[in-house]
Amino acid sequence: MKFLLTTLSLLFISTSIAQTNTKISAANFFEGEPYLTIDPSNDQHLIAAWMGFKISEAIVIKTSNSYDGGLTWSTPNAIAHEQTGNTSADVSLGYNSNGVLFICYIDFDNTNFTNGKIIVRKSIDNGLNWGTSVEAINITDCPNQLCIDRPWMVIDNIDRIFITTMNADQPTHVNAPYHPYFVVSSDDGNTFTAPNSFDGTNFLAGSVIKQPIPAPAIGADGTFYAAYPSYVFAQDFNAQMFLAKSTNAGSSFNYTTIYTGSDAVSDPFAKKGFVLVTDPTAPNHIGLIALYDINGDSDVYYSETIDGITWTALQRVNQDPIANGKMQDLVWGDFNSNGDLAICWRDRRNATSNGYQTETEIFGAVKFKDSSTFSNDFVISSQQVSHDAILEGSGNDFMHVQFQADTIYAVWGDVRTGTLNIFINKTNVTTGVSSLSEIYTEKGILSIFPNPSEKEIQLKSFELITNVELYNSRGEFIQKIEHKKTNIQQLHIAEYLIIYTYKGKRFCTKFIKN
Repeated sequence: MKFLLTTLSLLFISTSIAQTNTKISAANFFEGEPYLTIDPSNDQHLIAAWMGFKISEAIVIKTSNSYDGGLTWSTPNAIAHEQTGNTSADVSLGYNSNGVLFICYIDFDNTNFTNGKIIVRKSIDNGLNWGTSVEAINITDCPNQLCIDRPWMVIDNIDRIFITTMNADQPTHVNAPYHPYFVVSSDDGNTFTAPNSFDGTNFLAGSVIKQPIPAPAIGADGTFYAAYPSYVFAQDFNAQMFLAKSTNAGSSFNYTTIYTGSDAVSDPFAKKGFVLVTDPTAPNHIGLIALYDINGDSDVYYSETIDGITWTALQRVNQDPIANGKMQDLVWGDFNSNGDLAICWRDRRNATSNGYQTETEIFGAVKFKDSSTFSNDFVISSQQVSHDAILEGSGNDFMHVQFQADTIYAVWGDVRTGTLNIFINKTNVTTGVSSLSEIYTEKGILSIFPNPSEKEIQLKSFELITNVELYNSRGEFIQKIEHKKTNIQQLHIAEYLIIYTYKGKRFCTKFIKN
């Protein structure tokens, strides 16, 4: 539906949202850099992926599913490394038009760089299981460049998969000039083109910005876009942000300038990543969300084009007092299917001190379709979180946002539990309600046997649990379970889930019907 909000309802958003957050990960070690996607055929089915610690395997990619809109999450799956001793990072997710889910991430030797790949896997059961790995880029494909850092994956309207990357931050291995790179698959992720840089003459990234990270997006008409930073004195005295556009799967690009200025954020710890967003209702409506230090501290800014050529002046999104010394960072945003835009970020306006190393909260704001301004910004996180030194590492904190109908789903990592874990908040922007309770992904009390089973399953500790429900792998409700022994002969051969309540928290356990 289209949102028609008065000034009063905008004020309601900023003052009346109740915040409770769900904890997706629950390890006692590092869990960070989350990414979230929503099943296009079932908006109650969410899939999250992140970097997580696993004993004997260090940092791996983990995934988890929710079948009730984020209330409960399955026990995380950990994806094995390509080689012993590797580490994994930089995960993204996406569906194609046939409901196939893809995951993209890096798996590499992060000490000596003897090996490394950008990996793509597909899942035909919505992330419960992942297929064999496909190599999208190998570290040897780009000698003296290491073009396998920070891969982002987007999928267009005819199911071509685009992955953008940049040079790794390894001065002894990487030589200038630096570039943004891309590969594309036109055969359902089975093979990929060789990596190519896509900055062009008079629109080069240059030799000053060592990691010109690109932010990709797909337009409503299937056009591929990517924004990237540049600083080349011969092109302009100031740093610039460019937009590359391709209508032919990267065979050629056209360029426009999004912004030119000298307002870069100087704090070395700030998470300065920017986001390119496209409006699914208007092919040439494109937005850039980025941080700039225009008023003496880092603020969140938005610029857009409605014709794909001319960009508006930067619009400040966070609404704390200008030049108050409180920096913001960690931005992300998303358009919903109505053309409304949600932007979220990490905010320090209520902190006791200035700079990066202080308390934070997660804030958000909404720009409704056909509106020229954002709503009053509002708090998303349920509490202020103290700073921890682990957040100072590159990439150790990260945010991702999905805007589905009138609900913002924001995922991020913070240290409120004493270690870096992943949290999700679900906020309805029309009612102001955020109704999730905190849950954990550690294994609940329920065990199922035999598992797999052909005829009957028994639920151990059934007498200690309540609200026991059976779902299929797509998150579709099948039936309530009323007894410890349950006949499953009528079920098709597949994987199923039992979701239940134990001590006030919801848990999810899998079993297989064979």
